[in-house]
Amino acid sequence: MQISPVLVLHISGGIGGILSGAVALIFRKGSRGHVVAGQIFVIAMLTMAGTGAYMAYFVKPNIGNVLGGVMTFYMVATAWATARRRDGETGFFDWCALAIVLAASTVTVIYGFEAVYSPTELKEGYPAWPYFMWAFVAVLSAAGDVRMLLRGGVFSGGQRIVRHLWRMCLGLFIASASFFLGQQKVFPASWRGATVWYVLAFLPLLLMIFWLFRVRFTNTSRRTSTSRGDAHPLPARLGA
Repeated sequence: MQISPVLVLHISGGIGGILSGAVALIFRKGSRGHVVAGQIFVIAMLTMAGTGAYMAYFVKPNIGNVLGGVMTFYMVATAWATARRRDGETGFFDWCALAIVLAASTVTVIYGFEAVYSPTELKEGYPAWPYFMWAFVAVLSAAGDVRMLLRGGVFSGGQRIVRHLWRMCLGLFIASASFFLGQQKVFPASWRGATVWYVLAFLPLLLMIFWLFRVRFTNTSRRTSTSRGDAHPLPARLGA
């Protein structure tokens, strides 16, 4: 059986994203290990999302999976751009990202209602709730993009970290859930359905909540912004 090179890239990107994401969470923020792991994570996740969307459109058509790939690519790419941008800086990329997420949210809502009113209560093999869940994420992301663009960019360290953090962690959750929950058919039969897979799948979300609370309600962001005395310290601190 011949395996498509695109499929190999997709699988490699997913595994690389999970491993590098885990390493980035383990290493101290701002350390060399965290920086390198973060860079590998971005490359791996963009590869996974891009090839996944390609296969879902051209190889085994499923618009629901195309939307998942597009949203994953968007989340990781905008998180990376947030870390790379200087205070008060926006560009053509940000407007393109906003257009993409608005289009994705519109299509996702339409598909959700089509699933609701379908005789099978399915659309492209999925029930309504995943579509509405992704629509909520897309609208929330679009609102953040609009706010950022109207304000002329991200300024404070806290705002930058929060925007970067939740988008990166959500991307990691997509990869972990896709593998540990969506690919259990490749596991030995005795391993399928084990609690540990659910823990590993949802761990990125739990860590995201922990770090968001820590950034928002402690002086972590202030220490992050001032510890090096740099005008633009985030790339070194977040490794993206």
